[in-house]
Parts: sequence; C-alpha cells; structure tokens
Amino acid sequence: MAKVKDIEKAASEIAEKIAEEAGCQLVDAEYVKEGPNKYLRLYVDKEGGVTIDDCENISRSMEKVLDEKDFIEEAYILEVSSPGIDRPLKKKEDFEKYKGELVDVKLYKALNGQKEYQGTLEGLTDDDTVLISGEDGTKYEFSRKETASVRLAVIF
Repeated sequence: MAKVKDIEKAASEIAEKIAEEAGCQLVDAEYVKEGPNKYLRLYVDKEGGVTIDDCENISRSMEKVLDEKDFIEEAYILEVSSPGIDRPLKKKEDFEKYKGELVDVKLYKALNGQKEYQGTLEGLTDDDTVLISGEDGTKYEFSRKETASVRLAVIF
C-alpha cells in the first residue's frame, strides 16, 4: 500500500497541471481517513475565488487521470473545494503573497508554554523559518518543521 505522503505528492503533481489548465492554482492536497472513509481532498483557488463549476471541472478531469494512473489501491472519495477564508499557507509563494496579513500559527509542541500564536506575517526565510510579529511588536520565529499549520487569521 502506498504511503499517504506519496499519494499526496503524486496527486498534487497531477492536480497542479489540471488546476492551472482551469485557470486556478492548487493550494493543497491531502489524503486522510475520516471514519470508515478515505478522502483525497484538493483545495484550489484563483483571483476572485473559485466557483462550483471550477471545482466540478477540476474534479472530472482529476477522476479521469486518477482512473488511468490507478496509484491509490483502496476506495476513496475525491473532493475539490476552495481553501476557505482561513486558507493554509503551504508554498513559499503563499508566504510572499500574504506578507503583512494576520496569521495563526499552530505548533506541534508548546514553545514558552503555548502552541498557538497570532501575528502579522513577516515572511518565510530561505532556511524555512516562519517570521511573524505579535500585536505587541514581539518578533517570533518558527521552523516550518515545528509548525502544524500556518493559516490566514479570521477576525469577526
């Protein structure tokens, strides 16, 4: 059985091309088990936001290629959707595009007694360090390896 990371990588490579052809950008791909089902989830975006038609077109194109390549041995459900307003930042380009925006950083292990930080995104260094500044001006640095997620913050 293929490893989750291998499935995600192979699906991402296919989805990037298909999304690009549809005028969209692949934000993330994940292969997860929820209850009795496995899901291959693709998150796509474009300027002005994705439509249901965009998701449907990408899904149909993906289904054809996934059926041909047949690298996922078990049954799964394919989902294609928008990353939402709290989109995850995954690629170096994401960190550039959203520099200056408010982000939520979740860590795998607590740092100074806390696992969640919020601040203005200052960027991502060449050595994969996430830089943010807190509301009080405190500068924080997190290795990408220690971050569970970096997402755009949603303020109501």
